[in-house]
Amino acid sequence: MDRPRTSLTAIVLDTPDPGALAAFYAALLGWRVGTNDREWVSLRPEDGGAGLSFQLEAAYVQPTWPRADGAQQMMTHLDIEVDDLDDAVAHAVAHGATVAGFQPQDHVRVCLDPDGHPFCLYVEV
Repeated sequence: MDRPRTSLTAIVLDTPDPGALAAFYAALLGWRVGTNDREWVSLRPEDGGAGLSFQLEAAYVQPTWPRADGAQQMMTHLDIEVDDLDDAVAHAVAHGATVAGFQPQDHVRVCLDPDGHPFCLYVEV
């Protein structure tokens, strides 16, 4: 049997406020807003690749980084390659991110978006 045509179109993050979280990532990545309603917002890169979407989850619980027994575990995270780690971290923080207290690698900075989703800014080594 031939494999059907497939195409990854987006990573979806749950959030109590899709519009606010989309605004954070739009500022962080410079992406444009596609679909925009109360329960679903999508961002798309200019190159047409896979984007990010944000769906309303009223019962959202922030993940814990690093993991902690009995706490909500991280299910996924985003890796974002940058040219200058210090500048990228400052840019993310200026738009509402926080830098996580635990940093496992020198060339990576784990940050938390306004809803607590971890994401990694890194420079290629």
